[in-house]
Amino acid sequence: MKLLFLACLSPKTGNHTTAERIRSHIESAGHTCELRDAAEFQSPAEVANLLSSNPTFEGALAIHLFKAGRLLLDIQVPFGVIFGGTDINEDVKVEQKRVVMEQVLQKARFAVAFTDKLKEEAELYLLSQSSRIYVQPQGIQTEVSEQFCWSEFLRSSDASIEHVDELRVFLLVCGLRRVKDPLYLVEAFREWHYENPLNVLVIIGPKIDPVFTVEVEAVVKSRGLLGPGEEPTGASRCHEMVLRRGKQLRLRGHVSSHFGGHGSRGTCVGQGHSRKCSRSPA
Repeated sequence: MKLLFLACLSPKTGNHTTAERIRSHIESAGHTCELRDAAEFQSPAEVANLLSSNPTFEGALAIHLFKAGRLLLDIQVPFGVIFGGTDINEDVKVEQKRVVMEQVLQKARFAVAFTDKLKEEAELYLLSQSSRIYVQPQGIQTEVSEQFCWSEFLRSSDASIEHVDELRVFLLVCGLRRVKDPLYLVEAFREWHYENPLNVLVIIGPKIDPVFTVEVEAVVKSRGLLGPGEEPTGASRCHEMVLRRGKQLRLRGHVSSHFGGHGSRGTCVGQGHSRKCSRSPA
């Protein structure tokens, strides 16, 4: 079977990563999956023309009912849709978008929500048949990278590495953009860190929104947190976040820019993770 798969493929976003993972899974099952950026198309008619001129397509799939699913409304082959967080958290609040999303849901052969809560909210806000919405949690396979050393990563972020085994590290992976605002955690974690300095927060992700990145850096500086290349002094030993311009972290074989990574008096990668530095031949 050959499928057309539409998704928002902005670089370094969860949508892109999720779409690539689903595409890989579909192709590993023996099918052909052509992944296209929804931004390439201006209207449902363009997608319909694409499929009519390529009769080998037998179905279609889209992530996000409004951003991508609406482009499938005119096609003549069956399709399915996958809910994105933006569908329920933002787009349903706009009446024009909500109406379009309902049309997509009614025409789709099936819809997938990654969580029970997302399904419940979809049924609450959209006129839908619950039997069409299936809950399929995301499954992510992780592998230890032999080329990654946690201690060296911390050194590159100007972190001390004393008492590594005693720390509790909380890792937040998200890009610096307003819709994924990581700052909502900073104040609460700052207080928690003062109560117990062994609790540290590491934030890893690309600087997607330059304007918002400046705002984050300003908050880091105003709260006395570690900024780029700074060392803690006096009462400002709150090391939840450090912004590192131009740095890269190789993790599980994938390269992603990082803007965070600091722990009070050292840090560990978390429960159950090997703390040894391993090397592979050059």
